[in-house]
Parts: sequence; structure tokens; C-alpha cells
Amino acid sequence: MIKATDLPDIIPVFPLPGALLLPRSRLPLHIFEPRYLQMFEDALKTPGRLIGMVQPNEVPGRDGTGLHTIGCAGRITQFSETEDGRYMITLSGMSRFRVVSEVKGFSPYRRCEVNWDGFDRDLGREEKDAAFERKGFLDLLGRYFSARDLSADWETLKEAEDELLVNSLSMLLDFDPEDKQALLEAPSLSTRRETLVTLIEYKLRAGDGKDMMQ
Repeated sequence: MIKATDLPDIIPVFPLPGALLLPRSRLPLHIFEPRYLQMFEDALKTPGRLIGMVQPNEVPGRDGTGLHTIGCAGRITQFSETEDGRYMITLSGMSRFRVVSEVKGFSPYRRCEVNWDGFDRDLGREEKDAAFERKGFLDLLGRYFSARDLSADWETLKEAEDELLVNSLSMLLDFDPEDKQALLEAPSLSTRRETLVTLIEYKLRAGDGKDMMQ
């Protein structure tokens, strides 16, 4: 099992709005910009093959694009190259981190000094949610999918483990970047599930400006 002390102090970061990676989850990415192609190729040469996913954080009056303090690092576990030189890659979530500072240098992509303290749970076993009332949750999710005219494999959802269900929905549903950040920063699976329920209920109350009520 990987320990936080085995993780590097400096990692490349990919600031992608709305793209959420969580520990023990998988995130597919399409890499095509030259700077991120370079980042991918450089990451492959390192022992951990890590890339940090982090939400941009726009700060009024500040030049450039800031970064949120907390992100999640993923290990490159799959990739394939297209005929025109692009890559389809999969990141497997390893651990969240705190950004200490951005590293200046000649790299075309951004790199950060990071701290892994406080996220030991991310490197452990799959989390359980003892208070998870699945039937009520799936009923709420059904109303949301109906309002969005979305389809789902309900049998698979019913049988999915707590963490896989909550984390997959957190990553896949179309929430705003700030909402995704709140899901990322949730200290436990039960807190993330509660946050997810709140966001779904908010959407159903037409919180995104659309009339979604039946």
C-alpha cells in the first residue's frame, strides 16, 4: 500500500474546470494541447506517473488563473495514441493534496509543490457509508434523471458499492466547478453523499435557472 511519504513533493497539475477526480476513481482524459502532451510524456518517465487534477480559481484583480488549494492526484494507468498524435488516457485517483505553492520554471505546463498531510484515508481501503439510505437516494436520483431526460442502468446503480456509486455520480453529474470542488473537499464519504444530495435537490428546485419541477 502506498504511503503519503512515498508521494513526491512536486507534481504537474492539470487545471481543468469541472473535471473531478476522486481517490480510487477513474477519470478519462483527452490530451491534445502541446503543453499537456509534454506533461503526459514527462509524467510517464516518473516512478509514480502522477498528474494532479485541480480546479482553476479565478480571483478578481489577480493576473492569470489561480488554483484551488485542494486537488487530487491520479496515476496514469491506461493510454492510447491516435493517428494524429493525441492521447486518450485514464487517471486512477490516488490521493488528494494541498497546493503549497506554484513552481516557477521553464516547463510549458504548471507544476506545484504539494502537501499530502491529512489525506491518509485516500490511500487506504474503500470507504463505507453506514448511514446511507439507498432507496431514498435512488428515488431522488430518479427524479433528477427524469427532469434531465437522462437514462441510467438502474440495476447497476442499485448493486454498486457505496463509494463507487457516490464518487461516480459526483464526477459525472453536470455540476458547476465550485460544486465539484465542494464534493472533492468533503472529508468523508458520508459528507460527500450529503453534499451530493444537497446539490441534486438544489437542481430540482430549478437552482440552475431551468424549470425542472414536475
